[in-house]
Amino acid sequence: MGSKSFGNLLDLASGDLLDIPHTPRALPRVMTVPGIIDGYGISDRDSDAISLPCRERKIVVANYLPLNCKKDLETGQWIFSLDNDSPMLHLKDGFSPETEVIYVGSLKIDVDLSEQDEVSQTLFEEFGCVPTFLPQDVHKKFYLGFCKQQLWPLFHYMLPMCPDHGERFDRSLWQAYVSANKIFADKVMGAINLEEDCIWIHDYHLMLLPTFLRRRFYRVKLGFFLHSPFPSSEIYRTLPVREELLRGLLNCDLIGFHTFDYARHFLSCCCRMLGLEYESKRGHIALDYLGRTVFLKILPIGVQMGRLESVLNLPATAEKLKEIQEKYQGKKVILGVDDMDIFKGLSLKILAFEHLLQQYPSMLGKIVLIQIVNPARGSGKDVQEAKKETYYTVNRINERYGSPGYEPVVLIDRPVPRFEKSAYYAIAECCIVNAVRDGMNLVPYKYTVCRQGTPEMDKYMGLSDDSPPRTSTLVLSEFIGCSPSLSGAIRVNPWDVDAVADSMYSALTMPDSEKHLRHKKHYQYISTHDVAYWSRSFAQDLERACRDHYSKRCWGVGWGLGFRLIALSPNFRRLSVEPTVSAYRRSSKRAIFLDYDGTLVPETSIVKEPSADVMSALKALCSDPNNTVFIVSGRGKVSLTEWLAPCQNLGIAAEHGYFTTWNESCDWETSGFSNDFEWKKIVEPIMRLYTETTDGSTIEAKESALVWHHQDADRDFGSCQAKELLDHLESVLVNEPVVVNRGHQIVEVKPQGVSKGLVTGKVLRRMLEEGNAPDFVVCIGDDRSDEEMFESITTTLSAQPSSEIFACTVGRKPSKAKYFLDEVSDVVKLLQGLANTSSSPKPSYPSHLGVSFESVV
Repeated sequence: MGSKSFGNLLDLASGDLLDIPHTPRALPRVMTVPGIIDGYGISDRDSDAISLPCRERKIVVANYLPLNCKKDLETGQWIFSLDNDSPMLHLKDGFSPETEVIYVGSLKIDVDLSEQDEVSQTLFEEFGCVPTFLPQDVHKKFYLGFCKQQLWPLFHYMLPMCPDHGERFDRSLWQAYVSANKIFADKVMGAINLEEDCIWIHDYHLMLLPTFLRRRFYRVKLGFFLHSPFPSSEIYRTLPVREELLRGLLNCDLIGFHTFDYARHFLSCCCRMLGLEYESKRGHIALDYLGRTVFLKILPIGVQMGRLESVLNLPATAEKLKEIQEKYQGKKVILGVDDMDIFKGLSLKILAFEHLLQQYPSMLGKIVLIQIVNPARGSGKDVQEAKKETYYTVNRINERYGSPGYEPVVLIDRPVPRFEKSAYYAIAECCIVNAVRDGMNLVPYKYTVCRQGTPEMDKYMGLSDDSPPRTSTLVLSEFIGCSPSLSGAIRVNPWDVDAVADSMYSALTMPDSEKHLRHKKHYQYISTHDVAYWSRSFAQDLERACRDHYSKRCWGVGWGLGFRLIALSPNFRRLSVEPTVSAYRRSSKRAIFLDYDGTLVPETSIVKEPSADVMSALKALCSDPNNTVFIVSGRGKVSLTEWLAPCQNLGIAAEHGYFTTWNESCDWETSGFSNDFEWKKIVEPIMRLYTETTDGSTIEAKESALVWHHQDADRDFGSCQAKELLDHLESVLVNEPVVVNRGHQIVEVKPQGVSKGLVTGKVLRRMLEEGNAPDFVVCIGDDRSDEEMFESITTTLSAQPSSEIFACTVGRKPSKAKYFLDEVSDVVKLLQGLANTSSSPKPSYPSHLGVSFESVV
């Protein structure tokens, strides 16, 4: 099933990719399941084999490993240690102690090619880490190029409108991104032991990795968590490789986001660009994607409480805290901790502080803004410009408002040790995060924990048990991921400098009792929603999302980065012409039911009349006296009669079966349901109202039904209006003999009981009553309404085990049919095969055709 080579993925991505040698596998391999072991692991063809008991394993993949590394220049030996500040390291706290966790990622330092095998073995044996060694040129273009210059700004809502405002799309950087993801994929596939392994991929650096992995292992458990924002569809759709990245994420089973806003934007992109629909399934947001259900999870990451508290307990932290207290005695400290980044709002924050000093002169000399600047993660002119502007603004404020021994703004632009940061957190009266856009930002969480303190730190500081209650205040931008979870914070629009200044003043002058209540609320949430809670919740949802992996049959579709996996029922298979024609030839009585749009004529075709090939096949099938052929369509009877007139013995069921004729010489008959259409007087004005307010929508008036179409409207707005229209119509038609259905980009109102299934059931029952039980039935359709035909045929002929039934849907998708054909052309070929088999006798009617259709009711 799965291909053993990934070469074509790189070749077909776009352009000539970098020539990256195949990554050697340095991990020892142990065969734990009957199957085929190859260069990438166990073949998917044997994925259904019974596995032997083994330890649960989770593979965590991120751009960087949670390691500190350096090389001793004297001995030439590598020195590695765990990075206790990395969230990736602490997420294993949410797993059971028996779980084996393997980390896959890059090192933050280059390793010579001759040392890579030895380093790999050491890291795997001592730390459970599998390093990915990216060539320097690939890493530079991948990380500093595509990730930081193109994805990072775009995901933070910045468009490259001009060369001075963001980097334009560069195909060579995209090729490096593909190459880097391929190298990561090789390493992950070398680490996979069983398909029961869970793989958890982190952040935007590796959005193509799921495509590489899913192509090789159809049933692997894949989770992805995006730690950055996800932009609105208007922003994201400007990316030339937008679809490749979307499909990469959709090859996962579970996709995680920090906030609902980010998830909503992702869903909107899937809807607008891929035409996908989503729904809430028992509290979980889910996308139906080619027979697979892709779940979305919304849960912000937390902090590692133990790590923060252990730093607070250090004597160095207490000493630094005393030093800061003495230095800023009598002053209230406002703290900011941010990366040097254009999205952190540093200059806006400092300007707001300047406005605070201007508006409240009494605060001058009593407050200090301490701004700690972390090293920039990227490079480029935007970082340099942000740094230049920040320094200029700080110097201007200090020159204007400063005095001997007093600097209103203290800028700390150097690497700050963890214990020193913790001391600043603990001393600050207020913490402000003023980013214009940020994925999550854990600074407010760390600040709250440090303000809570620990008994050990209190002992160092000489605080007693009857000390005043803990307090903290937060001023947070409404555009950062942690803002929704900290409801006690003062939320601000960072662009509104005056409002931010007022918020800082409110935070400083707030009564201590209110500060305590806000702090208590935040600390309770942060302490119970730590990184272990986050990882445990994600792992549980990933297991839940993968429950049906082995209950479906999988097909791989597409080449290169457009690869998709289709998961359907194990009995669902392609309808082959030869076996079907053979069964047709053996049979004596046959029933053939065909949908029209999407089955005989492509949905996208402007010309809706049937082609010459379709008409030729239908004529031949109708001329066989052993055949009963029906077109069952939602279209009106006038159009169908005009288009299908040459087929004299063809039965037609129009408007989903409300009108029926057995052949051209028979009159149209109604279904026998209510002929009262007074309800149209209620429905039509309502539909007209929604049509006027929804650009691109139309109303189709049928004799028995009214249909509101929104396929030409904006996808999101049209879908929203359709839901609202559905609810509106259901409420006003509750006492009317009609049903309101929502189909693919339509809302339809029609009489109760009318369905395509009713038509097929009546025809088959008539054949049974006449002693002409069909021993061959073909039913082909493409949409939801045709599912009623498939179900009706199975139910009606349940007592006829000798009947060969070929229920077939057009397109590989979940269906009650047992067979599928890929497209309309395949349907035409099948009908031509059946038609050629018929003996083509002179036209005659089956004996039961003279019976009135109403008598079947």
